[in-house]
Amino acid sequence: MNTIHSRVKSRRTESSLGAEREHFDKQQLSSISKAINSTETPVKEKHARRIILGTHREKGAYTFWSYALGFPLASNSILSWKFCHVLHKVLRDGHRNVLQDCMRHHSSLVEIGKLWGNLHDKYGQLVFLYSKLLCTKLEFHVKRPTIPPNLEVTDEVLERTAGTDINNVFQLTVEVFDYLDTELRLAETVIRQLNTSIAISTLTSGQCRLSPLIQVIQDCSHLYHYTVKLLFKLHACLPADTLQGHRERFHDQFHSLKTFFNKARDMMYFKRLIQIPKLPDSPPNFLHAASLAKHVKPVVVMANEDEPEQQDDDDDDPEPLIEVSDFATSSVQAQPQVCADLSFHLLQAQRYITQLKSQINSLEAELEEQRAQKQHALVENEQLRMELEATQWDHTVISLVCAERAQATEQRYNKLKEKHTELVASHAELLRKSADTVKMLSATQQTQEEVERTKHQLSFEIDRIKQEADMKVGGQFSIHTYHQFRGLGHVAHFRMEFFYWHSRPSASSGFPHHSLTLCYCQTSGQMNSSMTALQAEKERLMRSVSEKEAELSSLRQTAQVQQSSLQQERERSSRELGDLQGKLQEKEQLKQKLLEEQFALLQGTITEAENIIQDAVAKLDDPLHVRCTSSPDYLVSRAEATLGSIDKVKKGHADYLSNMGDAGGLLRALTQFSHLAADTIVNGSATAHMAPVDHADRLTENCRGCATQSLQYLKDLKSKTTLQRADPASVRIIVQKILHLGQELRPKGMDIRQDELGDLVDKEMAATSAAIEEAVRRIDEMMNQARKDTSGIKLEVNERILFSCTDLMKAIRMLIIASTDLQKEIVESGRGAATIKEFYAKNSRWTEGLISAAKAVGWGATEMVESADKVVLHTGKYEELIVCSHEIAASTAQLVAASKVKADRNSKKLSVLQQASRHVNEMAANVVGSTRTGQEHLEEKDTMDFSGMSLIKLRKEEMESQV
Repeated sequence: MNTIHSRVKSRRTESSLGAEREHFDKQQLSSISKAINSTETPVKEKHARRIILGTHREKGAYTFWSYALGFPLASNSILSWKFCHVLHKVLRDGHRNVLQDCMRHHSSLVEIGKLWGNLHDKYGQLVFLYSKLLCTKLEFHVKRPTIPPNLEVTDEVLERTAGTDINNVFQLTVEVFDYLDTELRLAETVIRQLNTSIAISTLTSGQCRLSPLIQVIQDCSHLYHYTVKLLFKLHACLPADTLQGHRERFHDQFHSLKTFFNKARDMMYFKRLIQIPKLPDSPPNFLHAASLAKHVKPVVVMANEDEPEQQDDDDDDPEPLIEVSDFATSSVQAQPQVCADLSFHLLQAQRYITQLKSQINSLEAELEEQRAQKQHALVENEQLRMELEATQWDHTVISLVCAERAQATEQRYNKLKEKHTELVASHAELLRKSADTVKMLSATQQTQEEVERTKHQLSFEIDRIKQEADMKVGGQFSIHTYHQFRGLGHVAHFRMEFFYWHSRPSASSGFPHHSLTLCYCQTSGQMNSSMTALQAEKERLMRSVSEKEAELSSLRQTAQVQQSSLQQERERSSRELGDLQGKLQEKEQLKQKLLEEQFALLQGTITEAENIIQDAVAKLDDPLHVRCTSSPDYLVSRAEATLGSIDKVKKGHADYLSNMGDAGGLLRALTQFSHLAADTIVNGSATAHMAPVDHADRLTENCRGCATQSLQYLKDLKSKTTLQRADPASVRIIVQKILHLGQELRPKGMDIRQDELGDLVDKEMAATSAAIEEAVRRIDEMMNQARKDTSGIKLEVNERILFSCTDLMKAIRMLIIASTDLQKEIVESGRGAATIKEFYAKNSRWTEGLISAAKAVGWGATEMVESADKVVLHTGKYEELIVCSHEIAASTAQLVAASKVKADRNSKKLSVLQQASRHVNEMAANVVGSTRTGQEHLEEKDTMDFSGMSLIKLRKEEMESQV
């Protein structure tokens, strides 16, 4: 009975499971038909969720594709658009086997895209771009199976996918670029087709186009992060010039993605569905490796919008957001309506208020959730920091383990080498044993031959004795008769003998009867004794032969066993020797390859260093570089840094010569040396532009000498023949000369106590402001005096020059004010608990730069007033006024540079200072322009005025002008 009950129960369970499975399949097919239709409404989330659950249930997308292939995708663009949207969701959130099932229909997607791409239909163009995006997505994830279609992987998985081969990293970066391009192209086309106003984004027609962009935003956030990580990895291994195209392409994608995110963030449709991350104001600086630490991975947060599952399946009308226009229309129409209509609208308004309150509650819940996520992110950040420290420790441990493994490998090699020596010795011993065995075998064979010869001799002796016996018994009897006679008994034997002797005549025999009897007895006794001795000897010899044969057989078996063992040992020794020789040869090849690769890296680094120094020395003859200036303090700091890098290069060179399998230290030192040497050369030339003639000539000559000696040293390092004797001593001497010249050019009078620097900064800024005010006052006086003393063109020229000088002084005054405000901000943000004087004393080099720049501005203003006074009074040259304008522009640029060194990049006061600096440059250019224009006007007037001047006097004035 129990068995019957269990069977009935199992059948009922199977039937219920079958019914449940059939119900689920019907529900999934219903969801597919309701999600993918020709109505211009967005895909409902509950239908898409059921389709995705179906892929996890059946572990694939067979049901989805078997039903989707029956849709008329080629005849309805909206149907195709919603099909692509559902497929995108299935790829992202479906079962992992969905990718392979979709890849089987790759050609169908391509054909659909081509079909709609050739038609002039708005949705058709979107379908073309969406199908291209899906094909790119399929190809990428099939080729890179470690990255799932939802792109959610850790940085460790991304590093493992990229690998250590730089070619693979380069190829992966290009693929991610292409992937992101297809995503952005689709998003840009959708937004371009729509009006981004609130009304459009809340209508069902607009939502139908916008809804797939949620998946695009999720993809783009991950792809942007992958691109940043891969580009930093490439810049750590390849030169910056090689990756120029990659950086330009990333900048274009960055700005496109940022524009897309900003526009989507402003749309009402996305505000309740997704939290779009904000990208930084500017793209990462891949040329600076430390910028990677500032990169923050953009995170997309989806809102929890659970639709009611217990709805009628027939209720598939779209659910748009609140239509403000409906409420307004109902309010307008309510005025002429009766009270019943008014109460209806009040109920409707109440329903809207209830909806708004629910939305407010959901938004507050989202806010609380985001706060919790923020706290969770802070905890994860701390955990990641701890994991990073642990990873660094693991890296150190791994390095130690690698060193131990290398030592163990070396010990194993030594053991194998010792084993090989033992095998060689054993092989020699076995060869000696084989030789002894062969000798023993030869001796045994000789013994056997002697035994055979002895047997033949014995046989011959037995035959001879038998013949002699026959001859003694009867001379006339044959050997055959004798054998027959022996075969008879003793009686018959005696009778025959008796008959034989009696039948002979007595006279002829000569033997008496008793003689016959005696002879017979003697002969028989001798024969018996001889036969017995011979038989015993024969048996002894046969036993000896048997023993020798047994011994020979044993020796042969022993020799065969030893020979077989010797052959096996010889073969095993040969195999082990071959393996050891192969490993030794492979190790030598790897060592040689490592040496060649290290030297190739060294040559490449030296080539790059030569290019950097050659570029620096080429700037010495560049006309555009003539206007560049630098301070002696900065030149001294660059020269000191270059001397330090020379020491590192020398140490790295020595380390490389001791271990040519590791050129890392020398490569890093050469890279630093080339940049610092080039910086010293360029700044030395820029410092020479403002130095006295003697110092300028010596400084320029030493800069060229530094370049020459540096290139010669790099050339020695680049060749294997001169690598050993390469010495940077000559470079050091030249750099020390540049350092001494920079120290000589430092402004004197700066030997003040550090605690007085703060007061001196305020004094110099105040003195500069006073000098500017005094210059403005003197220019006004010169203006009044010029109006009294001159008229006509000269007055017009003087007024134009003095007006431009006044504008320049006003611009400088605004620059001084902006610089003072920025310095106060820098001091307040950077001093902490210290006082202002302590801050200036702590940053003495920066403070001295500010003082020097302020002095230069004040001196330039004073000199400009003096030159303008001389020009107005016609006692000076216009060129002096132009030079003073250039000097003021350079001095203000130096003041701006000194101020912005420690300023925050996002400071508003820094922006004000930079704007003031640009205004000063414009006013200085106006001074130069008005001066040159006035000079040309006056020269034209003097040229045309010939009254009262003789030809000789005119020629004299012309010659003096030329002089």
